[in-house]
Amino acid sequence: MNASPAAAPPPKNDKSAYVRDMFATIAPRYDRANRIISAGMDEGWRKRAIALLRAPAGGRIADLCCGTGDIVFHLLRTDPTLRVTGIDFCEPMLVRARARSVREGAGSTEFLEGDVMALPFADNSFDGAIMGFAMRNVASIDATLREIRRVLKPGARFVNLDMSKAPNAAWKACFDLYFYGIVPLIGGIVGGSREAYTYLPNSLTHHPDAEALRDRFREAGFANAAFARLMGGAVAIHYGDAP
Repeated sequence: MNASPAAAPPPKNDKSAYVRDMFATIAPRYDRANRIISAGMDEGWRKRAIALLRAPAGGRIADLCCGTGDIVFHLLRTDPTLRVTGIDFCEPMLVRARARSVREGAGSTEFLEGDVMALPFADNSFDGAIMGFAMRNVASIDATLREIRRVLKPGARFVNLDMSKAPNAAWKACFDLYFYGIVPLIGGIVGGSREAYTYLPNSLTHHPDAEALRDRFREAGFANAAFARLMGGAVAIHYGDAP
């Protein structure tokens, strides 16, 4: 049993604009669709990523491509002393994140519109940074990693949680059948856009595998670059420390 993923739809004019418009379209139903598509397991994956971040008490943390703020609120529930800044270039996502912040009483956070490839922060601004399910969507992985390293203090860690390519062929074939075949159907019904939930799985097709992405961390200057596989390698958490 083997699913052959279709080629990702070509970006319309440029990838960043295409991705921004796509996320704006699915923002109203994004959280609900994620929970259903992952059978609720995405919450556990985020908690594992936060544990690997090793955020210092009272530290300033950046959640990059924060969307509606899932990781931001997990961080604050884990340690209310953290000062968390969520950054995303899709304003409709940020509108929902700010509304959630009011409901959750998350006073020590802010949500800013910004591009992860040109962050509006000085060098050495953060005690840690994290990104969830977004690296596949950036226009340049290498430029993004270099920019993240720039804004981290020496010794601060960056953690990236995302889908990956399972190393076991049989498991990958089963997972691909779901990821490329079923997810677009669920996304169309629950998320409101079959096109978006066709693009999101297909964005993995040309994404580096776990070992190659770890090497990109190293090439960008991160020390101690490594990764942990989840779900048989269909999900991976990469991390590295700023020198």
